[in-house]
Amino acid sequence: MCDAIMALFPAFAEVSENKVEDSSTELDWLNNKSFQAGNALSLHSRFLEKSTEQPNKREESVGRDITCSDGESSGKEDGPPKKKKKKSEKKRKKKKKHKKKSGRASGSSGSDSETIYPSDLKREEEGIRHQPASLGTRFTWLDDLQSPTENPFCVDRKPDPANWTYKSLYRGDVARYRRKGSSSLGLDFRRQGVSWEDSETKKKKKVGVNGNAADRYFSVATRKLLRAAPPVPVIPATPESGDVLNSTSFLPLGDAERDNTRHELDSKAQTSVNPLGVYDSSTSLWMQGKGRLLQDDAKPVAETEEKSEYVAGRTEEFNRRLREQPADTQLWIEFIRYQDELSAAAFGGDEEQQGSDLAERRKSSYRAILEKKLSIADRAVETNPTCVALQLERLRICQDLWEPSTLAKEWKKLVFLHPNSAPLWRKYLLFTQSYFSSFSVTKVNSAYGKCLSTLSAVRDGSMVSHPALPGIEEDMLDIFTQQCHFLRQSGHCEKAISLFQAMIDFSYFKPDSVKKLSTKQQVDFFETFWDSGEARVGEVGARGWKAWMTQQERGGWVQPPAEEEEEEEEEEDEEEVKDRSQPRGTVWLEVESSREAAHWLPWRPDKAKGQSEEDCEDPDRQVLFDDIGPSLICLTSPELQLRFLLSFLAFLGFPVDFVLSAAPYQPSMLLENLSLLTQGASLQRPLTSFNPLETGINPVGHMTTLQGTRKWLGLGKQGEKFLTNVFSMLQPFLPPPHRAVLSLSWMLYEKLKVLHCLRSGNKKRLRAQGKSSKRVAKRLLKEPDNRSSLVLWREYAHLEWVLGNLDEARKVFSTATAMGGTRGLGSPALCELCLLWSQLEVENSAKEQGGVADVTTSPAVAVLTRLAEGTSSSSSSQTLTPVSILKARRSYDQALSSSLSSLDQKIQNHQQDGNAAQDEPQEDKLRLRGLVGCYALFQYLTVSIQAASAVYSQARERMEELHRSLTPERQPDHDEATTRPSRTVHSQHVSWLASDCEALAVQQAALLRHNNSVGVCTLATLRQMLTCSLSVWPYSAPLWSVYIQVENRYHSAGRARRFFTTVTRDNSSSVVPRLFAIVAEQHRKQLVDAAQRSCCLDGALPILPENGLSNRIRGLFEGATSTEIGAHCPLLWRMYIHFLASEGKVDKARGIFYKALQNIPWVKGLYMDAVQLFPDHLQEFVDLMTEKELRLRLPLEELDILLED
Repeated sequence: MCDAIMALFPAFAEVSENKVEDSSTELDWLNNKSFQAGNALSLHSRFLEKSTEQPNKREESVGRDITCSDGESSGKEDGPPKKKKKKSEKKRKKKKKHKKKSGRASGSSGSDSETIYPSDLKREEEGIRHQPASLGTRFTWLDDLQSPTENPFCVDRKPDPANWTYKSLYRGDVARYRRKGSSSLGLDFRRQGVSWEDSETKKKKKVGVNGNAADRYFSVATRKLLRAAPPVPVIPATPESGDVLNSTSFLPLGDAERDNTRHELDSKAQTSVNPLGVYDSSTSLWMQGKGRLLQDDAKPVAETEEKSEYVAGRTEEFNRRLREQPADTQLWIEFIRYQDELSAAAFGGDEEQQGSDLAERRKSSYRAILEKKLSIADRAVETNPTCVALQLERLRICQDLWEPSTLAKEWKKLVFLHPNSAPLWRKYLLFTQSYFSSFSVTKVNSAYGKCLSTLSAVRDGSMVSHPALPGIEEDMLDIFTQQCHFLRQSGHCEKAISLFQAMIDFSYFKPDSVKKLSTKQQVDFFETFWDSGEARVGEVGARGWKAWMTQQERGGWVQPPAEEEEEEEEEEDEEEVKDRSQPRGTVWLEVESSREAAHWLPWRPDKAKGQSEEDCEDPDRQVLFDDIGPSLICLTSPELQLRFLLSFLAFLGFPVDFVLSAAPYQPSMLLENLSLLTQGASLQRPLTSFNPLETGINPVGHMTTLQGTRKWLGLGKQGEKFLTNVFSMLQPFLPPPHRAVLSLSWMLYEKLKVLHCLRSGNKKRLRAQGKSSKRVAKRLLKEPDNRSSLVLWREYAHLEWVLGNLDEARKVFSTATAMGGTRGLGSPALCELCLLWSQLEVENSAKEQGGVADVTTSPAVAVLTRLAEGTSSSSSSQTLTPVSILKARRSYDQALSSSLSSLDQKIQNHQQDGNAAQDEPQEDKLRLRGLVGCYALFQYLTVSIQAASAVYSQARERMEELHRSLTPERQPDHDEATTRPSRTVHSQHVSWLASDCEALAVQQAALLRHNNSVGVCTLATLRQMLTCSLSVWPYSAPLWSVYIQVENRYHSAGRARRFFTTVTRDNSSSVVPRLFAIVAEQHRKQLVDAAQRSCCLDGALPILPENGLSNRIRGLFEGATSTEIGAHCPLLWRMYIHFLASEGKVDKARGIFYKALQNIPWVKGLYMDAVQLFPDHLQEFVDLMTEKELRLRLPLEELDILLED
């Protein structure tokens, strides 16, 4: 009906207007000239829109549509047509849709609509045309107007709601947003709502395989997918059948039977769909109308689900056990550590890096894991508030989360709550010492004083709230020694020496009247003596605190006349700056190290010369009592006093037995010297190269770069005089066994100086040092208590042998064996003396003759045979008979069997009689290293190397088994600080046993190495022995040295690398294996570089250069420094910096230096290495040392003055 109203032929209505007016060709009879199609079309479209929007009110809407459509259509016709093609196409599509909708609506409600006649439309259109057109109904340019108008503006009938909201009409100021969801604020969702229509102009998203939007490779969903499917199953798969073969672990190469079956089923379909064979399997399946097989795709999902179920089950097990046993602190710690394994499994962590800090920092959810662990630790501490281990674990977690001030407050609060816990104090001191942001020498030194004074109050009973724990005096002595080493490493040697001086006076020369007072009261009395100006221990005229106190009660000292001392000590030093043309940093290093070596003793005014405190040029050389007073402690037992003296000698650089002196609590913090890694390399002394052992700890006064040398050997003239005064003052107050121990250390010290001169190759210096050392040794042997000491005679004979006086050394050895009498194999000291003598003879014969063929003429066999017979070895030049050799072998066998069988009984007897007589050290009866060594060397010289190895194996198996039975098993997850047992008599005997086991392993390795050097034999025996020994004693530096020498002979390093990886993974309590692993790779790199340099520069290399060694060494350094014990090792960081600098990576080396400062800011040697490697930043490093209060002996202002002079 509507079509009949519009036109007679609607399809040709527009065509008739566009054609050229030609009356001869037009169909005039079909045209209705009184009707215009444009008006009808616009009217009809407006009418249909209104009728669609409001179908129930069609009568009212028709009239409004007619007037509106007329005005708008006229406006559109008058305006310029400036629409693009795309917009017109979209308009047409919309019109077509509206026509379809309007057709349906009109068809359904056509009877209700009003009839509109064309005459009415014609009449209204003519009336509108006669009205003047206004500018308000159309858009035009002002230049196009024919005549000016009164209102040159246009009314925009399409309002912009943004103009009501925003203050500007510019569209760039309108906020853009994306709608999330279909809700609207402020509406009642039960009665009101907003219908949002999605626009059709949205960009098409990329569609994935399953019809979803494709995720990018960096999206969260993709990363979860990659991490969810591990390449290797985390837990073993359960076999489906009971077949034994299915349970074996192997890598299947494919199921041939299943593949063949699938191929037979699909062969027919493949030939019809894919006749040429150019489609892959997925395309062929798609062309057949089939989906891909889901069996293989379901396997990773099943493994992931199985893995998640396993992890969830283990977490549930932890939660259940903790609910049932909330007081199990070890279980809480395991659950906290389990979070690292959980995150590593979830994010694909490597097994070797699961516990390390480096791997954790690389995880994207590191902070989330820390928060989770912290919440568990808080719950654990809340359940067990008195457990120190849990609180330490909590603070370890918080170190990466909290601010430094908050962390320091928590540490102080924890120490305040547990003032009697020495392990907790150690952890607190390590935190204070290694936290760079709050570090300063004064703060750390005061923290040490606070710790020792608090523990002293707990020990005395002054602090009633907390009882004293067992072994508190031993812990206090360890902390005191650690404080002295801290002061030495930071450059404050004067304060450390003053601490030792005060402790010697406080322990050995205490007045009887103050012994019953508390430690604090005793310190108050001692301050009066310290500030009185009286001579202290080691100074000329020192008498001690007790004598001074007694004389003060009687009325004071009678000042004796000052003796005229020789002026040799006041010799003018040489000019400090020898070469002013050198770089500024080099001059500063030389002067700083020389002053450190010369001025390590505290300065005291000389009253005889009228000096006062104002005459000191360097005020830091004077030590105030406030710096040392709080650190003084009371040592009651003679054993602890001996340990203290040996610690003092080790601090001065003396070789001491760490079984008697107790090794430092954390020896890795004291390692600074490369001598630990280079010992045992002497080919001239293969059997005795580890006598004495190097510790790797710098002595006092040795403050220089990593590869620098000292100005002189020993302690210098003033140091030697100081040491002599200390010994002469202490000897009357020491029991005879303690005097023997001190004399032995002094003798070893003289021998060590001679060995250093021998290595340097300076014959003049060696001759002078030999005379001096022999003078000291003879003076020690002349003392009444030392005349019958076989240990001192042994060392003196070895000193003569090292100096080249072989005949004199043999005479000394013969005299000593004659002194031993007929004790024979029952005397450990005599066995060790004869072992050293025979080893020296074997080395000498191998060097001169290449080995002795006839054993009956061997001097070493003669010495060992006379020892077994119990006769003097003075007649060792006589030829031996085979019968005497057989008798000696039988005696050795019986003595070894009886000693090993009664070893555990001897230990039990010594434990029961802990306070035995002091006439002879108890442990001498337990030492079997001399007996076993003599028997093994005798078997090697008379039978074979296999017989010697059998002797060593028999003794070591028995002793190591006894050691394991006596050693309490330590929990693997417990911290060493919280479970360290007190050093009782039992633990001391265990230490002696462990020392003997390690010494026997070193002897066996040295003997096997010597056998390989003089003969042709396989290295399998030596390698197997070394790997077995190092698995038991992984901290033994001599064994590692021999192992590296053996493995460096092979081009392939795979075996050594695997062994190093195994040992370092299983042993986290020592940094020694990691250091030697790095040294082995550095030796290997030196060999490769030397081979490349030996080739002609212009020619091609005969072999391909090996790559990756530098990266491997860097990886080893990073792995070692990321561990808790390696992060505080100065030697490790200094080696790392030097390696990068030697590779030419100066910027990276400087970055590692600043990283090292975050862990070891107190080590002055680290700053000196930085000055040597980065001399352009001297001012920066000196300012840093001044800020952290490290000892600076040469300010840069004084350096400029020295350079100007």
